[in-house]
Amino acid sequence: MLAEKINVITEKEYLEIERASKIRHEYHDGEIFSMAGASGNHNLIISNIIRELGNQLRKTPCRVFPSDMKLRVEEINSFVYPDIMIVCGEIKFFDNNCDVLLDADLIIEVLSDSTESYDRGKKFSYYRQLKSFKEYLLISQKERRIQSFFKNEKAYWQFSEANDKQDEIILESIGCKLKLDDVYDKLI
Repeated sequence: MLAEKINVITEKEYLEIERASKIRHEYHDGEIFSMAGASGNHNLIISNIIRELGNQLRKTPCRVFPSDMKLRVEEINSFVYPDIMIVCGEIKFFDNNCDVLLDADLIIEVLSDSTESYDRGKKFSYYRQLKSFKEYLLISQKERRIQSFFKNEKAYWQFSEANDKQDEIILESIGCKLKLDDVYDKLI
């Protein structure tokens, strides 16, 4: 049996391709993978969260970045697209194009059938390689549920959840709150 040849590209080649592309791709150690499009509810949830957190963070050193911003995880030679990233303090970019962040304090992913296992597993392990990464939120589209993983001062990950019994979640890393009614407002 013959082995299939895999074409490996450099980070520089990936960025050249990606910056000219109309569709988004993630890069993992020389290979690129196209990303699926998002549903209407996925985009509404992201918009609602950006609005809520943007308002709460107005007079702080924290900035909210939407899903078009790439994140480089140097330790594993990857470029990924989180749904939302929040960076507090100094913003570090990969290069002068200012379209690739090098770190984030809080990362949010809105789960879909096609990405849930990746977001919960490998992608979370990628994010944990980042130096300032402190909190990870997973937002369900199927039910009113937000899960938070927060790295405490002892570097242990703590879990909390908002659901129909607990209708708000505290984002420990940035001192904000998200209410389920606000996150899931006007879904289709």
